Amino acid sequence: MPFFILSILIQLALVVHAIKTGRNSSWIFILLFFPLIGGLAYLIVELLPAMGQSRSGQRVRRNVSRTLNPDRDVREAAQNFSVASTAANALMLAEQLMEKKAYAEAAELLEHSMKGIHATDPELMLALARARFGMRDYPACLNSLDDLKHHNPQSTTADGHLLYARALEKAGKINEARAEYQALVGYYPGPEPACRLARLLAAGGDVAASKALYQNVLETSRVSGRHYHQLHKRWIQMARDQA
Repeated sequence: MPFFILSILIQLALVVHAIKTGRNSSWIFILLFFPLIGGLAYLIVELLPAMGQSRSGQRVRRNVSRTLNPDRDVREAAQNFSVASTAANALMLAEQLMEKKAYAEAAELLEHSMKGIHATDPELMLALARARFGMRDYPACLNSLDDLKHHNPQSTTADGHLLYARALEKAGKINEARAEYQALVGYYPGPEPACRLARLLAAGGDVAASKALYQNVLETSRVSGRHYHQLHKRWIQMARDQA
């Protein structure tokens, strides 16, 4: 009996979906008179393609693909690089390697690719800094970012600035890191620098200033949209826990 009731509910849900989404009226007849086969056909013909075209559907499909074939993206990027060892393909392969936390391999690839006209390519330089950060070679990361700023002053980014502050903190240069985080709080499009600064301030004994920063993060989150909350969930939760 529970299965029968469940099948009826699913059938009704599919009928309602067909009506609300303006599907061909023949689907209603099929769903009502051929519930099992009709429901399966509706799922295959109408729902699955629609899910594949939506952002959430594409995300689900990518996640499933990565689960079933976790090294596919790396292999494809490696194949592209073997066919054409361009800077763009090197960067793509390095990004995929870093996704797999293969930071040393990514750094070696980037260093090999940064020659000639690409020796000071800002994207390659930033990627190399990220790889060195992943390797926990923080002085080398800072050197890469200093070189990036020297050769490409117009290409500095908020993410590069944040990476610089984090590398300073990891290297034990707390006062310098605090100053960089403070500068980032003024323009970075998200709460991460504020939360990292608040954590440093609390560790240094300035609890009041730390809590004030966390409160500011929470106030911003209250007037921000759903996408902001999804994107910065970790930091908003940290502010909520520490404020």
